[in-house]
Amino acid sequence: MVASYTLTEICAQLGGRVLGDGAVCISQISTLEHANSAQISFLTNSKYHAQLVTTLAGAVILGEADADATDLPRIISANPYAYFAKVSALLNPVPEVKPGVHPCAVIGEGAVIDPTASVLATAVIGTRVVIGAHTVIGEGCSIGDNVQIGSGVRLYPRVVIYHDCVIGDNLIAHSGVVIGADGFGIAMDEGRWIKIPQIGRVVIGNDVEIGANTTIDRGALDDTVIEDGVKLDNQIQIAHNVRIGAHTAIAGCVGIAGSTTIGKYCQIGGSAGILGHLKIADRVVISSFTLIGKSIREAGSYAGIFPFSKTDEWKKSAVHLRHLDEMSKKIKVLEQKMSNQENLKGSAE
Repeated sequence: MVASYTLTEICAQLGGRVLGDGAVCISQISTLEHANSAQISFLTNSKYHAQLVTTLAGAVILGEADADATDLPRIISANPYAYFAKVSALLNPVPEVKPGVHPCAVIGEGAVIDPTASVLATAVIGTRVVIGAHTVIGEGCSIGDNVQIGSGVRLYPRVVIYHDCVIGDNLIAHSGVVIGADGFGIAMDEGRWIKIPQIGRVVIGNDVEIGANTTIDRGALDDTVIEDGVKLDNQIQIAHNVRIGAHTAIAGCVGIAGSTTIGKYCQIGGSAGILGHLKIADRVVISSFTLIGKSIREAGSYAGIFPFSKTDEWKKSAVHLRHLDEMSKKIKVLEQKMSNQENLKGSAE
């Protein structure tokens, strides 16, 4: 059965204020372009103002600045994009899963599973694992020995958590996530690589989400730590002993090398790379495809993206880049000569 709410009921739960008919009933959310009369839409970007005029939505979510931009029934919020997210969650709740352990699950000796938790078919739970209330362990998940998992956690199918890791409350981990695999620790000895045992853990705080196929390596000695509220996209690599501060958001395909510390409330764009043993301050924004090769000590926005161009033009620019140091030295020599000439001219006068 599809849930539906009036605008007044939505505001009673989520805040905001209604302008127009608060009795309008909403059952889903959609874009301005495709919404129908049973759906609510939202405006967060001025370039879509024209669609606000033509939309067939039953209601819209607007900011204070756009409160009078339409006569449609509307909810006014200080942050319409966040409000849209809350309405979408209200109208699209996560399906409930029946508590209990499926007969086809494998449960290790000494595991403690809260009676309200769900362990689905073919999941494998190691020895002495602790699983908290209302947690869902999806089909085919593998949980190593001594893992602690908090309450309200949802592991989608085929998530793997290695031994000894600690998971806080309300984690969402999508399919293919691997938590606690060995970090890339090797040492050269007499012409061959030898493995360095990785004896740390991964410790994850509360309210974290991890996208599909993201990997978080265990620490070599100390722990790899993901603090509260961190949001990780798909296919991210987090190496051993990394620490990510609370409420940082990282987009897909980012690679973070070992022993780097990233501050709180940072935003890191897709495919950015961060080298090892660096420190990134709180509230740093790193643009997509940027390579960070040294620590960032101050909050702010950072980018290292070379503009694309036609291939032949790019090749010419690349040649010039190789000679920048040589050109810089020549310019300094020329500047010094000009300065000397100016001094001589001044003396003569």
